[in-house]
Amino acid sequence: MTLAVAAALLLAVVGLHPVSVLPVRSQYALSVFVVALLLWLTKPVPYAISSLACVSLLYALGVVDSFEAAVSGFTSSLVYFLLVLLLLGNAVRSVGLDTQLANRLLSPDSTPRGAFRSIARNVLVLALFMPSAMARAVAFIPIVEEVTEEFDLPSGSGFERATFLLLGHINPIASMALMTGGGMALVTSGILATSVRPLSWVEWAVLMVPPTVALYVLAAAAAGLLNTVDADSTVDPGTSGIADASADGELTREQGLVAAVMAGTVLAWVVGSFAGLPEILPAVAAVSVLALPGVDVIDADDVKGLSWGVLFLIGATLSILDALEATQTIALVVDLLARFVPFEAFSHWQLVGLLLGFAVTVRVLFSTGSAAIVVILPIVLRFAETFGVTRLYLGLAVLLVVGSTTILPFNTTAVLVSLDRGPLTNRDVTLFGFVTMGLSLVVVTLSWLFYWPLVA
Repeated sequence: MTLAVAAALLLAVVGLHPVSVLPVRSQYALSVFVVALLLWLTKPVPYAISSLACVSLLYALGVVDSFEAAVSGFTSSLVYFLLVLLLLGNAVRSVGLDTQLANRLLSPDSTPRGAFRSIARNVLVLALFMPSAMARAVAFIPIVEEVTEEFDLPSGSGFERATFLLLGHINPIASMALMTGGGMALVTSGILATSVRPLSWVEWAVLMVPPTVALYVLAAAAAGLLNTVDADSTVDPGTSGIADASADGELTREQGLVAAVMAGTVLAWVVGSFAGLPEILPAVAAVSVLALPGVDVIDADDVKGLSWGVLFLIGATLSILDALEATQTIALVVDLLARFVPFEAFSHWQLVGLLLGFAVTVRVLFSTGSAAIVVILPIVLRFAETFGVTRLYLGLAVLLVVGSTTILPFNTTAVLVSLDRGPLTNRDVTLFGFVTMGLSLVVVTLSWLFYWPLVA
């Protein structure tokens, strides 16, 4: 059924050109994007097949001039960064390091609710040292699976659902606390430096750490409450693999090696965030070390077992976005919006709400928050300057709202991986995305009214 709807949509656009105010190439680019959404959300065919079909359509319809341009997204460092992170996550699991880490999260009287809170605390603290939300998600997924097994919880239990929401939706929020915390924060600080004023690392921390932590805590609490995480079950010391694991706490040779490599990678990410070192380089170095002859922690079987469908989906998404930008489709849609919406008729707070709503709407089109901010923030700041809205506060507000909004699975790579590896459905992703978006609006409002004026 979905395939028929997608085919009918393409035929209608190609044959009728229904949106006369947009150039033909822009109409084709938008139609390919909508078809991709339909195929990815309903999954009538594997991700790899639908992704290749959609990028081929970009070339077949003349949206781009060459097939190389159609597959430009597959050359993005994001695709390869995710690939090496998945390999590192598999390495942690294959040597049993996830069991050791889970052992430190649990005790014989631990409960799923206590374990969930412990994981939430550890993810938040780790965000200060590991800039990539994807890296944190991949690192914790094996731990969550191990903890679920030790509690003997059924598939789709409240603990498992809440924890995968934590790793997918809530985990990226922690990256916004520091200017060097990830791509979204770096992009926002750069645009604010150009359009408003430069912010130092300390100024950013003062402005953003309290709102970000408050939003993270509220979202984690919501995930636990909405999924009714069990507070009664405990680990049975007599049967638990965790209870039996290394009573003296010592790591095996392979576990120690993987732990040392991961620690070195995290350190390189921290130092690199100040020195401008691309995040992918330390990760590639770590994978290379673990794949060396004589080490063999990562081998050919690990590569074969990767979630290749997710990697193809991300590459195709980036390719389609490149096509939308190359044809100026997004800019044209924004211009149409500005032409028909009477912004001058709105009050201050109505205008702020409208601009944040616009930011959320455009954000849904993007697979990464940083890419969305690159497009959204300059436009929003231009409106703010014209109509007298405080641009610094609005820029930070856009970051918090955009970084907390994941309506579609591929809006955030961490959500996409948690959906692929966990018990969540597309409906779960969308509904909780609205929850985190609503909480972000509450935190933004309180910060704008009370906190930012106090410290800015």
